[in-house]
Amino acid sequence: MGSALFYHLTRSAPGQLLPMLLGKSLQAGWRVELRGRDRARQVALDENLWLAEGFLPHGLAGGPHDDRQPVLLTVEGQAAPNAARCVIALDGAEVPAFECAGLDRVCIIFDGNDPEALDRARAQWRDLKAGGVEAEYWSEADGRWERKQ
Repeated sequence: MGSALFYHLTRSAPGQLLPMLLGKSLQAGWRVELRGRDRARQVALDENLWLAEGFLPHGLAGGPHDDRQPVLLTVEGQAAPNAARCVIALDGAEVPAFECAGLDRVCIIFDGNDPEALDRARAQWRDLKAGGVEAEYWSEADGRWERKQ
Protein backbone atom coordinates (compact mmCIF):
# COMPACT_ATOMS: atom_id res chain seq x y z
CA MET A 1 0.00 0.00 0.00
CA GLY A 2 1.34 3.38 -0.96
CA SER A 3 1.55 6.35 1.33
CA ALA A 4 -0.43 9.55 0.98
CA LEU A 5 1.46 12.84 0.97
CA PHE A 6 -0.57 15.96 1.71
CA TYR A 7 0.86 19.18 0.24
CA HIS A 8 -0.41 22.31 1.98
CA LEU A 9 -0.01 25.24 -0.44
CA THR A 10 0.29 28.65 1.18
CA ARG A 11 2.64 30.56 -1.11
CA SER A 12 2.34 29.00 -4.53
CA ALA A 13 -0.23 27.63 -6.94
CA PRO A 14 -0.54 23.94 -7.84
CA GLY A 15 0.96 24.69 -11.24
CA GLN A 16 4.25 25.52 -9.55
CA LEU A 17 4.38 22.27 -7.55
CA LEU A 18 3.06 19.90 -10.21
CA PRO A 19 6.11 19.84 -12.52
CA MET A 20 8.32 18.81 -9.58
CA LEU A 21 5.92 16.08 -8.36
CA LEU A 22 5.29 14.78 -11.87
CA GLY A 23 9.00 14.77 -12.67
CA LYS A 24 9.84 12.82 -9.50
CA SER A 25 7.03 10.36 -10.16
CA LEU A 26 8.20 9.72 -13.71
CA GLN A 27 11.80 9.32 -12.47
CA ALA A 28 10.52 6.66 -10.05
CA GLY A 29 9.10 4.82 -13.06
CA TRP A 30 5.47 5.44 -12.15
CA ARG A 31 2.65 6.34 -14.47
CA VAL A 32 0.51 9.08 -12.97
CA GLU A 33 -3.15 9.99 -12.87
CA LEU A 34 -3.58 13.71 -12.25
CA ARG A 35 -7.14 13.81 -10.88
CA GLY A 36 -9.25 16.94 -10.61
CA ARG A 37 -12.90 17.77 -10.12
CA ASP A 38 -13.53 20.10 -13.05
CA ARG A 39 -12.96 19.36 -16.75
CA ALA A 40 -12.25 23.01 -17.65
CA ARG A 41 -9.59 23.16 -14.93
CA GLN A 42 -7.98 19.98 -16.27
CA VAL A 43 -7.95 21.42 -19.80
CA ALA A 44 -6.17 24.52 -18.47
CA LEU A 45 -3.66 22.35 -16.58
CA ASP A 46 -3.03 20.37 -19.76
CA GLU A 47 -2.16 23.57 -21.60
CA ASN A 48 0.04 24.84 -18.74
CA LEU A 49 1.96 21.57 -18.46
CA TRP A 50 3.00 21.87 -22.10
CA LEU A 51 4.47 25.28 -21.23
CA ALA A 52 6.29 24.06 -18.10
CA GLU A 53 10.06 24.03 -18.05
CA GLY A 54 11.31 20.62 -19.11
CA PHE A 55 9.30 18.01 -20.96
CA LEU A 56 6.41 16.40 -19.09
CA PRO A 57 4.74 13.86 -21.38
CA HIS A 58 1.02 13.78 -20.63
CA GLY A 59 -2.45 13.66 -22.09
CA LEU A 60 -5.97 14.73 -21.28
CA ALA A 61 -8.28 11.76 -20.67
CA GLY A 62 -10.66 11.00 -23.50
CA GLY A 63 -8.03 10.72 -26.23
CA PRO A 64 -7.28 7.71 -28.40
CA HIS A 65 -4.07 6.80 -26.55
CA ASP A 66 -5.03 7.22 -22.88
CA ASP A 67 -3.57 3.84 -21.97
CA ARG A 68 -0.12 4.91 -23.24
CA GLN A 69 0.08 8.23 -21.38
CA PRO A 70 2.77 8.50 -18.67
CA VAL A 71 0.62 11.22 -17.05
CA LEU A 72 -3.13 11.25 -17.65
CA LEU A 73 -5.29 14.18 -16.55
CA THR A 74 -8.71 12.94 -15.44
CA VAL A 75 -11.82 14.22 -13.72
CA GLU A 76 -13.05 12.53 -10.55
CA GLY A 77 -15.03 9.41 -11.44
CA GLN A 78 -13.38 9.05 -14.85
CA ALA A 79 -11.39 5.87 -15.56
CA ALA A 80 -7.62 6.16 -15.92
CA PRO A 81 -6.55 3.33 -18.25
CA ASN A 82 -2.84 4.24 -18.11
CA ALA A 83 -2.05 1.80 -15.24
CA ALA A 84 -1.13 4.66 -12.88
CA ARG A 85 0.98 3.81 -9.82
CA CYS A 86 0.63 7.36 -8.47
CA VAL A 87 -2.48 9.53 -8.15
CA ILE A 88 -2.10 13.27 -7.67
CA ALA A 89 -5.39 14.80 -6.54
CA LEU A 90 -6.24 18.49 -6.92
CA ASP A 91 -9.12 20.69 -5.84
CA GLY A 92 -10.50 18.18 -3.34
CA ALA A 93 -10.72 15.24 -5.76
CA GLU A 94 -11.25 12.10 -3.71
CA VAL A 95 -8.86 9.17 -3.43
CA PRO A 96 -10.51 6.56 -1.20
CA ALA A 97 -8.42 4.38 1.12
CA PHE A 98 -9.22 1.17 -0.75
CA GLU A 99 -7.73 2.68 -3.93
CA CYS A 100 -4.46 3.45 -2.13
CA ALA A 101 -3.89 -0.27 -1.64
CA GLY A 102 -3.07 -0.64 -5.34
CA LEU A 103 -0.85 2.44 -5.63
CA ASP A 104 2.72 3.33 -4.79
CA ARG A 105 1.93 6.95 -3.96
CA VAL A 106 -0.96 9.37 -3.52
CA CYS A 107 -0.41 13.12 -3.41
CA ILE A 108 -3.18 15.41 -2.16
CA ILE A 109 -2.55 19.06 -3.06
CA PHE A 110 -4.69 21.68 -1.36
CA ASP A 111 -4.85 25.46 -1.05
CA GLY A 112 -4.18 26.47 2.54
CA ASN A 113 -5.71 29.90 1.93
CA ASP A 114 -9.12 28.40 1.10
CA PRO A 115 -11.11 27.32 4.21
CA GLU A 116 -13.24 24.89 2.19
CA ALA A 117 -10.12 23.26 0.70
CA LEU A 118 -8.64 22.95 4.19
CA ASP A 119 -11.80 21.24 5.46
CA ARG A 120 -11.79 18.79 2.51
CA ALA A 121 -8.10 17.99 3.08
CA ARG A 122 -8.67 17.39 6.78
CA ALA A 123 -11.57 15.05 5.97
CA GLN A 124 -9.43 13.18 3.43
CA TRP A 125 -6.64 12.86 6.01
CA ARG A 126 -9.05 11.38 8.57
CA ASP A 127 -10.61 9.00 6.02
CA LEU A 128 -7.27 7.74 4.72
CA LYS A 129 -5.79 7.30 8.21
CA ALA A 130 -8.94 5.45 9.33
CA GLY A 131 -8.52 3.20 6.27
CA GLY A 132 -4.99 2.26 7.32
CA VAL A 133 -3.14 4.49 4.85
CA GLU A 134 0.16 5.94 6.02
CA ALA A 135 -0.02 9.72 5.58
CA GLU A 136 2.54 12.52 5.63
CA TYR A 137 1.96 16.26 5.84
CA TRP A 138 4.16 18.67 3.88
CA SER A 139 4.02 22.44 4.32
CA GLU A 140 5.57 25.32 2.41
CA ALA A 141 4.81 27.78 5.20
CA ASP A 142 8.48 28.71 5.67
CA GLY A 143 9.04 29.25 1.94
CA ARG A 144 10.32 25.76 1.22
CA TRP A 145 8.76 22.32 1.47
CA GLU A 146 9.14 20.69 4.87
CA ARG A 147 7.74 17.47 6.24
CA LYS A 148 5.87 18.23 9.46
CA GLN A 149 5.37 15.81 12.33
